[in-house]
Amino acid sequence: MRSSHKEAGFWASIAHRVSGLVLGLFLPVHFYVLGMALDQQGRLDAFLKFSEMGAVKFGEWGLVLLLSVHMFFGLRLLALELLPWGGARLSWVTWGGALSLGIAVLFALRVV
Repeated sequence: MRSSHKEAGFWASIAHRVSGLVLGLFLPVHFYVLGMALDQQGRLDAFLKFSEMGAVKFGEWGLVLLLSVHMFFGLRLLALELLPWGGARLSWVTWGGALSLGIAVLFALRVV
């Protein structure tokens, strides 16, 4: 494995890209469900009943985790590109990952 693959910044960029791709795949499903709310209330009610299942709740937790990972690692990239760092650089990967996990845990506690 190359030395760049061992760095935390490399894995943060991979997590940012993968979370963006998965969120992009989720969006059409989200828009479809929103469309059901407009003219298919019976199907929406059935979907909302389905969304009370434990596996779906776990999926919602995963979605919140992906959203927070994408947000914090995106903020990390903006900070790296736009702020003057000079010789000192903070480890934004650890903070971004910890904050993402914290938000996901708070969401899980609220849902359960």
